[in-house]
Amino acid sequence: MAPGDLTARERADIDKTIRTAEEMSRFEFSVFIGATEGDSRNYAEKLHASLVAPAMSVLVLVDPSARLIEVVTGSEVCRRLTDREVELSVLAMKSDFAHDDLVGGLRRGISMLGEHARPQKTLHAEV
Repeated sequence: MAPGDLTARERADIDKTIRTAEEMSRFEFSVFIGATEGDSRNYAEKLHASLVAPAMSVLVLVDPSARLIEVVTGSEVCRRLTDREVELSVLAMKSDFAHDDLVGGLRRGISMLGEHARPQKTLHAEV
């Protein structure tokens, strides 16, 4: 499936999920759907590096025809989002993708990433 294969409603649903994840986490999220060129991880890292603020960004790359998912997190994002949390979101996406639900999988995965990257609430007490 190419990005052009998504309906306007599906794109809007993904955009809304991205905005919510960005508001929760204060990081930027980008999604790439399409064929990768060469090694998928290297391709995803190049796309991530081309973002406006890569240190504060998360890129989710999905190549449906090759059945690949790559998530690249910036240096600031890594401070709040663990590899295990990324793995859990990828597993959730794979589960939905296996049931031919690309949009649902992306929405669930992005939501999970945003929730896990949410800043921790801290209580400050005067001493």
